Amino acid sequence: MQAPQDTTTTGARGSQAVSERDAASRRQLANAIRALSMDAVQRANAGHPGAPMGMADIAEVLWNDYLRHNPGNPHWFNRDRFVLSNGHGAMLLYSVLHLSGYELGLEEIKQFRQLGSKTPGHPEYGYTPGVETTTGPLGQGLANAVGMAIAERTLAAQFNRPGHAVVDHYTYCFLGDGCLMEGISHEACSLAGTLRLGKLICVYDDNGISIDGKVEGWFTDDTPMRFEAYGWHVVRDVDGQDAAAVKQAIAQAREVTDRPSLICAKTVIGFGAPKASGTKEAHGAPLGDDEVQAAREFLGWEYPPFEIPDSIYQGWDARARGARWETQWDAALADYKSAHPELARELERRIRAELPEQWPAHAAQALARVNERAAKEATRKSSQAALNAYGPYLPELLGGSADLTGSNNTKWDGCTTLSSANEAGNYIYYGVREFGMSAVINGVALHGGFIPYGGTFLVFSDYARNALRMASIIGAHSIFVLTHDSIGLGEDGPTHQPIEHLSSLRLIPKLTLWRPCDAVETMVAWRAAIEHGNGPTCLVLTRQNVAHQVRDAKALQAIERGGYVLRDATPEPEALIIATGSEVELAVAAAQALGERGRRIRVVSLPSVEVFEAQDVAYRESVLPARLTTRLVLEAGATRLWAAYAGPNGKVLGIDRFGESAPGDALFKHFGFTVERVVAAVEALLAE
Repeated sequence: MQAPQDTTTTGARGSQAVSERDAASRRQLANAIRALSMDAVQRANAGHPGAPMGMADIAEVLWNDYLRHNPGNPHWFNRDRFVLSNGHGAMLLYSVLHLSGYELGLEEIKQFRQLGSKTPGHPEYGYTPGVETTTGPLGQGLANAVGMAIAERTLAAQFNRPGHAVVDHYTYCFLGDGCLMEGISHEACSLAGTLRLGKLICVYDDNGISIDGKVEGWFTDDTPMRFEAYGWHVVRDVDGQDAAAVKQAIAQAREVTDRPSLICAKTVIGFGAPKASGTKEAHGAPLGDDEVQAAREFLGWEYPPFEIPDSIYQGWDARARGARWETQWDAALADYKSAHPELARELERRIRAELPEQWPAHAAQALARVNERAAKEATRKSSQAALNAYGPYLPELLGGSADLTGSNNTKWDGCTTLSSANEAGNYIYYGVREFGMSAVINGVALHGGFIPYGGTFLVFSDYARNALRMASIIGAHSIFVLTHDSIGLGEDGPTHQPIEHLSSLRLIPKLTLWRPCDAVETMVAWRAAIEHGNGPTCLVLTRQNVAHQVRDAKALQAIERGGYVLRDATPEPEALIIATGSEVELAVAAAQALGERGRRIRVVSLPSVEVFEAQDVAYRESVLPARLTTRLVLEAGATRLWAAYAGPNGKVLGIDRFGESAPGDALFKHFGFTVERVVAAVEALLAE
């Protein structure tokens, strides 16, 4: 392929001309990204050099002219957020972090994609200072950025006062063709346009290449028109290799404050590599020693691998200006404290992600009240009652639902709708966008200042699953309210009745799932989700009513441990029934019937397997003694994962086929979830 044309000084597509010297110095600053990227990929013998080389000029302008950040304190709250949604281009981000002064030394760049390094193959939150979110599954970083922009604007609306803009920053996002092909981009960007998120600026790397080659064979969307239809401001036809054009485009986007902006930047993938540029070969493989050397010659980069001259480091170094920005913000925050001391204390508490001082007392009182109420109701309704009890004390709650508000019961009495007209609201109508909602929630959680939650049906967690997985990888404090948890939802039939979903979600590392059996367990589950700040929580709730369970003080206190003895027998139980959710009521009724026959049955409620398994061995043994091998496990879902709890002498009563359309009560009977069948199953086990 012919070498790409250097358009640095052409002023192409109407860009404002820059001086020869300025353009040349900018190109060299950008070339540092290209050199580090192709060298790191070559050394690792794996990676994606194309996007970093193609977007280097855009990154240089954004990071050196616009992005407010402080390498000395990557967690400075009022920093601009930068998201690399096309996360395979990780070396672009690692390069600019290294060059601008973050604690990411050259040795870490050399260890790209190696075990234990701070430079994994895709950006991972928590590994690398300055990485705002984990990206790689295309489109999710874009949705995270939408969440960050929502959080910034909402927090600003709740706390800023005239003359005191203490929350005031942009969210910038780089994305590629793959991000826009993923359906989540439609969900998130449609919502962003509706909410008119004016401080969200995205740059589309329009290089026309994906893994399979030229995208014109499978991606011919008119992207500018698409985003204009969403209600975005679009800057078209920007030459991504022209620093002046890029700078003008970003300036234009920043001037539009009433809607998000998309900058459509035409770039050459692998810019600088004479043979590989503009081809799929530049996308996801090392260029090869000969092509790397040819790129050095084309770019005029005279330095050996991983060598950056001091003049380039000086041109990138953002530590001094970053410190100044933070110092200026600290002074503004001090003025804010003087003018609005109570608001300032509340803002700082939420930035620190600390719960209110009186939270433990409020939570304990709420639990006592619901225990006294002893209501028979659906746990989705109990969930709403929990929100009504907790919400007034937790202004950081930011809720929503994917067009199922009335079914999920996610809107509590203190909610106001968040919209372009009410930026300080605390409830988002996400529309039918389960995947987008979940990834947006992750972005809100990562931004800070809020505890976000969102609802849908459990069966539709399939749509959102990868965002739930990403929340777990990130460790995001995201709460997912998943109602209609079994065949008990009834007449909507097998398309809406979850079977494998509980087991599937429990397999995700670091995800905590609660399936409460009544209002009391639901209250405890919500409290646990609110207090669990280092990972996501799924609250799995019933549509049908369930009975209140009577507990003594010991059992009430033990719920928070994820599993506990709800009903026991003396002097020694001869069998165990383990159950979750709506099946606990059945377990208790069966144990009572067996007791009338002289059988001694212990009932264990296990609302959260993950929390229970995190308890010490002594506690777990006290609840499920190894000597009690006659066990029956009840859950209206897939059975395979319960084999470990049932043991070799036990049995699992569940459902390993799809459901039917009928009233919920009829379905439970049809699938054998009856007192008579449970009693017979336990009797059979005892007779063996």
